[in-house]
Parts: sequence; C-alpha cells; structure tokens
Amino acid sequence: MRRTGLLAALAALLLGAFTAPAAHSAPTAFVHPGVTVSQSQLDFARGKVLAGAQPWKGAYDQMMASPYADLNRTPKPRATVECGSYSNPNYGCTDEREDAIAAYTDALAWYVTRDPRYAQKAIQIMDAWLATITSHTNSNAPLQTGWAGSSWPRAAEIIKYTYPGSWANSGRFATMLRNVYLPVVIKGSNSNGNWELSMTEAAVGISVFLDDKASYDTAMARFRTRTAAYVYLASDGDLPKTVPSQNLDTRDKIVSYWQGQSTFVTGLTQETCRDFVHTGYGISAISHVAETSRIQGQDLYGTDVGERLRQALGFQAKYQLGAAVPSWLCGGSLKLGLGPVTEVGYNALHNRLGIAMTNTQTLTQNNRPAGSNNLFVAWETLTHGDNPN
Repeated sequence: MRRTGLLAALAALLLGAFTAPAAHSAPTAFVHPGVTVSQSQLDFARGKVLAGAQPWKGAYDQMMASPYADLNRTPKPRATVECGSYSNPNYGCTDEREDAIAAYTDALAWYVTRDPRYAQKAIQIMDAWLATITSHTNSNAPLQTGWAGSSWPRAAEIIKYTYPGSWANSGRFATMLRNVYLPVVIKGSNSNGNWELSMTEAAVGISVFLDDKASYDTAMARFRTRTAAYVYLASDGDLPKTVPSQNLDTRDKIVSYWQGQSTFVTGLTQETCRDFVHTGYGISAISHVAETSRIQGQDLYGTDVGERLRQALGFQAKYQLGAAVPSWLCGGSLKLGLGPVTEVGYNALHNRLGIAMTNTQTLTQNNRPAGSNNLFVAWETLTHGDNPN
C-alpha cells in the first residue's frame, strides 16, 4: 500500500513537472516592454540604425517613408467596426488595423529617434480609439479583433515603459483592451488555424500589457494546442494532431480540414493547400507568441513549438523560392505569397540556436527589408533582423 502510494505520488509529481510549463506559463512578474520585442532588442536595433549599419538602416528608412510614420496622420476611430468575410463590408476594418500599425510604427520611431513627437502621435492614435470603440461585428469580427489586438499592445508597451512623458490615458487604454478585445480573442476559434493563432497572439500580448496572468495562461495553453494542430511533424503519426473542440474524429474530416491534402509530410501546415498568404499569417502568429513567451521567461523555441516553426518556415520557403511542386502536394499547384513573416522565427532558430535553415535564410535575406502586411506584421527586419538579444 505504502509502495503503491509512493509510486503514485512520484508519478503525479513527474507528470506535473512535464505538463506544468504548458499549462502555467505566466512569469512571476511580466517583463516590459515585452510584446514581440524587448528593450534589449530595441536598443540593438537603435544602435545599428544610428550607426548606419545595414540591413537595419534600410529597414528604418523604409518604415519612416511609409504612411504609418506620417505625423500628420488622422486616426479614424469608430464605435462599431464591422467586418464581413474578406472585409466586405469594410466599415472601419482597414482604418483600425492601420491605425494600430501606425501607433506601433510611431512607437518604434520614438524609440530610435527620441523625438517626442512620435510618442505623442502614437498616444494620439491610441487615445482616439480608446475613447470611441465599443465592439466588432459581422463574420470577420473575431479575426479583425485579433489582428488589431496584436498591434495595439506592441505600441502601448513601448510608449508606457520607455517614453518619459505623460500618457494620462494608459489606464483607459488598458480598459479598452480588457473590455473590447480580450473577451473576443481569449475564446479562440474553430475556423482555419490562422484565425485562432492570430487571436491567441492578441490575447497573449494584451495579457502582458494588462499583467493578467490568468488570461496569459489560458492563451498560452490554447496556443500550444493549436500550434501542434497547425503544423504537421512525422512524429505526430499517420494523421495531424487536432483541436478537440473541432471534433475532427475521422481521417476524412481531417483531410477536408487540411484543404483536401491527404499526404502529410513534416512542415506542411493546415492551410498550405489553401494559399501561402493565410499560411504566412499562421506562421507569423506562431513566431510572435514564441518570441513574447521567450521575453517573458519561457523559451518555447527548444520545444515542439520551435521545431514546428522551423519546419513550417523551411517547407514553405522552399516552394516560395521556386522549387517544383510535386503532384502529391496540393494537386501539384500552390498559391504563393508567404509575406514578410520569416524574420522573427529565422532569427530565433538560426541566429540564436545555430540551426541551419538554408531555404528560410535565402528567402529572409531576399525579402529584406521586410515591411508590413498591413494587417498585423510590421518592420521585422528592423526589430529582429540578425538581432542577438
């Protein structure tokens, strides 16, 4: 009896040791700024720009020449942002996403230049939205909330924690994120995987800004499950992993969900056979959450998350670079267009961990400086290109 009880207790302890990191990810105290980019990364990028070093100076010049850095920009907030499928109708969808990217752009511009006009512009944009928005509606509302909700906390973190001037409404901005964005994105989605990954990215970033450990843990647990179900590894078995709530309990259901693809190989994603644009959204969100998690003290790059990200980047990069498409893959035809989404993952896996990533390296360097996809990705050659921090 005692021996059995001791073994049971030991087994429970060991099980807890292995499962706890996935379920309980929040740090004792959050690091700020700590959403996708850290202060040491910002310092590195700033130093390179001020020294005129490439590719950072070119990336910075590209950012500053964009409409997002325009100090005359007029924010266009709405009380209700209505976004249908593929943003049709588009009542405030583009305005919200681009104002959020503009706020982040201005925050980066402030950090590099120390020109307070850029910090004040970021604050003006954020204040305009916090005083106005109350909801998102129509079929694309969850995804829209995720996209805009990914950019807002990046901007807010830099301003709140590095700008010495006043941001009187930072508390009201936090309230906006908690009341308008977090309740939507924390629920996740059973749509295509890029939806839930982008929504979870927003939930993680918002949780950091709010210092909300419970929401952070909830979002990270969902992220681990969805990432495993989004990128296939041969070690998964004959079929990809699934998200339990989707009830993909037969091979036919799984093949249908994977866009009709019935041959599963390492690095394939759930949306590879849909198109590389949406696949890029998913890959980008995975890298952003992994980077935020690393800044917050839990490095996922050495786990299956990092391996799935590495393989997804390499698989997609190979074909984006022009490799012939075999007949078994998506019927022998791919819709390319991966987007500016490789810098964060490439930097983490290749530069920090020393993993050879030939195709991803070629694609990343060919695409420099990486700009914005005008949705939730922006200026990652500047912030993460060959950044050792």
